[in-house]
Amino acid sequence: MTNLVDVAKTIVIKVGSSLMVNQEKGDLREGWLKSLAEDVYELRQREKQVVIVTSGSVALGRKYITTTKRPLKLEEKQAAAACGQPKLMHKYQEFLGKNDIPVAQVLLTVFDSENRRNYLNAKNTLETLLANGVVPIINENDTVATEELRFGDNDRLAARVAQMISADLLILFSDVDGLYTGNPRLDDKARHIPEVREITRHIEDMASGALSDGVGSGGMVTKIEAAKIAMSGGCSMILASGKEKHPVIELERGAKHTVFLSHENPHSARKSWIASSLQISGEVIIDDGALNALKNGKSLLPAGVLDVIGKFDRGDTVAIKNSRLEKVGVGLCAYASDEARLIMGQKTKDIESMIGFSGRSELIHRDNLVLADGKEDAS
Repeated sequence: MTNLVDVAKTIVIKVGSSLMVNQEKGDLREGWLKSLAEDVYELRQREKQVVIVTSGSVALGRKYITTTKRPLKLEEKQAAAACGQPKLMHKYQEFLGKNDIPVAQVLLTVFDSENRRNYLNAKNTLETLLANGVVPIINENDTVATEELRFGDNDRLAARVAQMISADLLILFSDVDGLYTGNPRLDDKARHIPEVREITRHIEDMASGALSDGVGSGGMVTKIEAAKIAMSGGCSMILASGKEKHPVIELERGAKHTVFLSHENPHSARKSWIASSLQISGEVIIDDGALNALKNGKSLLPAGVLDVIGKFDRGDTVAIKNSRLEKVGVGLCAYASDEARLIMGQKTKDIESMIGFSGRSELIHRDNLVLADGKEDAS
């Protein structure tokens, strides 16, 4: 099978608490984290963009809240996270900084993935960081998240992030080396599954333990949920053990894993989502010059817009129509309708003076539009 790490351009790496923290002492496994940082450096040398979704803040900080082994209450988890997160980020900064790799802390909640404005802001921030060579270090915002708003695990958070930035590959490093037909810790006959091309009910039953006397395989349900999210966004996912140092290098050397293979790429998956899954909130009428530009793979600039119809917010889906009012496509608009009306027909350099702030140069970016005849250049 093709080395997915080698062909991927953007990779999201998720690491669990069991890998980051010595569970007995509550101390960071610094040698392991240093090896991961060296792996990230090697990926960067191969011109790959890398995002890390990390656990560990609660495990690192709990010793400041309680010395007992009992489960923490929600408010205690939030306090522990507040204590542990600075220590966690300091070490990421230290180890990646040894190779002059800048890092940024990004804390998210489920609200940020479901609220349109928050989603767009998070997406734009992450894409800007990556474009400037910064490695985002993402964790769930445990300090402010409530039980109703929590992702509850960083597997699904990592999948949402991969979907958000159109990543090619998501790697979940855990204490398990893949999907099995049963719980390998309890079932000697459990068989390892190297590749999954579709998340069927059978696969879900495997993860939940429905096929093995009701015994789940240790957090596997959330990993299957993460795979579903990633694959729907055109992103393949690898589930592998990260116990050994240099987990990425070990993976490329053939360490046992399960790959959840997406049938689409992130670009085509996003185009399909835009074309079929979103409600139309308004219209933009464009001139023939702008239409020709779109067919050649260009973005829609304000200068090519003749009119804006309806009321919509930034990030809403709008129909794109030609000067004869024929629908030629759909897209996600970078401006609210009131702002779009102010800048339509104007040159990009005049946007700031028209609306009072410096926004995006394009009204609809080429990655966020689909033409009705499918002739836009995907390059």
